[in-house]
Amino acid sequence: MRIAIIGCGNMGGAIARGLAADKEFSSHNTITVANRSQEKLTRIQAEFPDLSTTTSNVTAAGDADIVILAVKPWLIETVAAEIKPVLTARTVIVSVAANIFTDALAAIFTFPEGHCPVFYVIPNTAASIAESMTAIAEKGATEAQRNFIVDMFNRLGSAMILEERLMPAAMILGSCGTAFAMRYVRAAMEAGVELGLYPAQARHIVAQTLKGAAELLLSGTSHPEEEVDKVTTPGGITIKGLNRMEACGFSHAVIEGHKACR
Repeated sequence: MRIAIIGCGNMGGAIARGLAADKEFSSHNTITVANRSQEKLTRIQAEFPDLSTTTSNVTAAGDADIVILAVKPWLIETVAAEIKPVLTARTVIVSVAANIFTDALAAIFTFPEGHCPVFYVIPNTAASIAESMTAIAEKGATEAQRNFIVDMFNRLGSAMILEERLMPAAMILGSCGTAFAMRYVRAAMEAGVELGLYPAQARHIVAQTLKGAAELLLSGTSHPEEEVDKVTTPGGITIKGLNRMEACGFSHAVIEGHKACR
């Protein structure tokens, strides 16, 4: 497959890096990254010399089987107008622009013979290290096309097909959630420093602890509260800490923060 990634910002760059680092995938597929400025392209090609780069969106999209639009939502129609003359109804369109749903994409990429297969995809920046959580909705794709896109994003972490009505919730948990998790890490680090640790020590301890907690859930079927029960002994320090967090509004703040993103 010939894959064009339009945009080399945080998300486009993360996808490009993740796919380029997958030697099996990159050896069987050609990846071209387009960006309007050369600086980001120079940087990513220095990391992955086998990547093709160009400052022309038209050049990248012209011979692509799959076009990944990693641009801001307000630029989708502008970029589409630019590249549409070199596309066909058989070109697979993958958009990672937030809140541009498949009906809108299909309307934008319509040809006399019908619209392109379109995918609305919400990954996160951990795609660069193959640890993204990616939600996918599609319209008009064949089973083979759907399987290819899901496999591609599974290579960047974990991917799931969702009903499109659930995509906003998935975006909040899986994309905004990265920032929420980082704020927890920062707060826990600050607590660790106050308790006597050096910042680098606190960062490593908190990050590894979060990674381990996540793996406990991903490797089994236990509810988070079951894992909490395993480390909260009667009269122990963990339950004291949890109760204090709840008294300060921890769970309420997390729930309200997620709901505020709607």
